[in-house]
Amino acid sequence: MRFDALASLPYRRFWLGSVASVGSTQLYFIAMAWLVFELSGSPLDLGLLGASMAVPTIAATLVGGIVADRLNRRSILLTTTAVAAVLLLLLAALDVTGVVRVWHVLVVSGLLGLVHGFDFPARSSIFPALIQPHQMMSAVALNSILWQGTRMILPAIGGILIALTDTALVFALCTLGFVAMMWVLRSIQITQDVRVVDKPWREFAEGVKFVFQRRLFRVLILLTFSLHFFGTSYVQIMPIFASLLQSGERGYGLLISVTGVGSVIGTFLVGRFQQSRRLGWVMLFSAALSPCALFGFALVTGVAADTAAAFGLASLFVMLSAAFGSIFLVSSMTVLQLKVPDELRGRVMGIHSVTFSLIALGGLVTGALASAFNAPVAVTIGAAVLLTLVLWAMIRQREILALDGRRL
Repeated sequence: MRFDALASLPYRRFWLGSVASVGSTQLYFIAMAWLVFELSGSPLDLGLLGASMAVPTIAATLVGGIVADRLNRRSILLTTTAVAAVLLLLLAALDVTGVVRVWHVLVVSGLLGLVHGFDFPARSSIFPALIQPHQMMSAVALNSILWQGTRMILPAIGGILIALTDTALVFALCTLGFVAMMWVLRSIQITQDVRVVDKPWREFAEGVKFVFQRRLFRVLILLTFSLHFFGTSYVQIMPIFASLLQSGERGYGLLISVTGVGSVIGTFLVGRFQQSRRLGWVMLFSAALSPCALFGFALVTGVAADTAAAFGLASLFVMLSAAFGSIFLVSSMTVLQLKVPDELRGRVMGIHSVTFSLIALGGLVTGALASAFNAPVAVTIGAAVLLTLVLWAMIRQREILALDGRRL
């Protein structure tokens, strides 16, 4: 994989600054989950934590796509970053004083969800203003490495910090991360052609119509949604698996980190296929292998959690699932970015950005299934649904299989 997008100074600044804010997002995610688990110990509360962020994010994301096409995307990101910093500072204060309750965490989580709903579309649609068109796959891959690389390193560090100190320190560090991103954004100037041609609801309908009228967009976005809702949402109840494996806070952080390791591996591997004439086949087979690895994870944690090798095997299956999922996600998002008109980019990528909320929303369903049965069964059900959808795409959606990386 060539990372030629870093040759662009604006993108390089944006990417390096995003290390702080994205890293903070990864840290506060695990800190919130562990805090709720400590306060209640309930799988359902962990699912509610995910839903409290996901529902506002999804609602705001659809509006955020319109806003990203109407307003300067740098200004939007400055605002969302500042509000996130204030919310995390508030949660740190509630935590350190000992007055924090589950409902406090849920409210802050919901407000952060609203912030992300405006942040994600602006963030994913700002790339063309920072790079040249031939650098798009590099930019998408670097963005994936940013998210997955921080998930690879920071949760393990977060788990150690929580074990040695408290979740309040993690929230305070996250506040500083968003402040650093604000400083970087102020140093970047971008040119954006803003055109307001119709009423907001009609512009939103235009974006939805574009997606639904094009089979490639429709199916790729559906599969992306499914991969996160059914195949990745188990991370929302990862504290339960850490408990089953008797690994505590550090094991919890390591399990989240291993998913990041797998995603980074997958992102590096996808560079080998970006010019392949069988890019479509690579995408769909990777999407099918991801839930297959989850079956192994569920088997280990369900029937062999007490064995000496259980943690290592569980980590291996999690890593494989994330790696295959990353190959599909990076390649499919590149296809969408290259094929969407710039005047619709904010709205279409806003719809695509709902993806990132579906991990948490799927966590509500996974948490409910884990309460009704157990956590390994919940993962098995989700993986089975995802595999069924991917097999359907392989059989019925020939347009995806026909994708040729040389012609993108």
